[in-house]
Amino acid sequence: MSYEQEKQVAIEAALTAAKLCEQVRQEQVPEAMEKSDKSPVTVADLGSQAVICRALAMAFPDDLVVGEEDASQLRQPEMADQLNRVTHYVKSVVGDATSDQILDWIDRGNSEIGGRYWTLDPIDGTKGFLRQDQYAVALALVELGEVKLGVLACPALPISPYEPDGEKGVLFVAVRGQGATMVPISGGKPQPIQVTKADSNEAMRFVESVESGHGDHSRQDAVAKAVGITAPSLRMDSQAKYGAVASGRASLYLRLPSPKSPDYREKIWDHGAGTIVVEEAGGRVTDMYGKPLNFSLGAKLSDNQGVIVSNGVIHDTVLEALRETASV
Repeated sequence: MSYEQEKQVAIEAALTAAKLCEQVRQEQVPEAMEKSDKSPVTVADLGSQAVICRALAMAFPDDLVVGEEDASQLRQPEMADQLNRVTHYVKSVVGDATSDQILDWIDRGNSEIGGRYWTLDPIDGTKGFLRQDQYAVALALVELGEVKLGVLACPALPISPYEPDGEKGVLFVAVRGQGATMVPISGGKPQPIQVTKADSNEAMRFVESVESGHGDHSRQDAVAKAVGITAPSLRMDSQAKYGAVASGRASLYLRLPSPKSPDYREKIWDHGAGTIVVEEAGGRVTDMYGKPLNFSLGAKLSDNQGVIVSNGVIHDTVLEALRETASV
């Protein structure tokens, strides 16, 4: 399958959601509500999920969507002000939307996985979004456990790594067997991207999460040094890290379990889109034991521990370094 219709619908939905998110960031200081797991959620997260689930429902009414957010909190009477704000921003991109429709669109993302489903993180990197830093709108199509299509909209990522203060906003797109591309969110012709093939030079960089709870920074630093990466890590929020590896800005992304939560398992929506973007750019994605990520088991990558994303060339060396640091 070419997945041409799926690709166009996903691109348009992600760009519309990114426009909504940027409008929230520009017009107000985004405020976070606290979810039951203590993680933050904003008006933009909820609006983004509504917009994308609406687009998928219109184009593919039988498709399942496994998203990060739900509308249960927003349905409470005391949340009327927040619902009004979500409605305001969704109406800015979907003019005839009503509050009831928006609630239903958000909850359309509460499916279980199936033979064919979409997995969605409407704002991956909410903490980065809140502090005016990196975040991504991440959408992936999974069939029979394999990611077939991924779209990553990264509104705060510089288009050129050599001009960090230049124009920002990058859209990454990948379809299985068709390669990966990037294009400015503002428009232009998609350009094919490839991972860097370097395996030992001082310019190699590795990326990791900003949040200390999202990894084992000391072990990640040790592994990076073991494979010859001497430059300090580049810390950024969200699946923009996958985009950095796919486009050759970094050669490695490490996400090892935090010592505080060694049994933690990653969520599928945090890795689906990024995984195919890197793989189609020539890179490799596995868990810390070299196993491919398994998207067929539910909302969590319950069969995997940790995530290793590389340019492919250094991947086996990274896995060996991991084994050695585990035995120290």
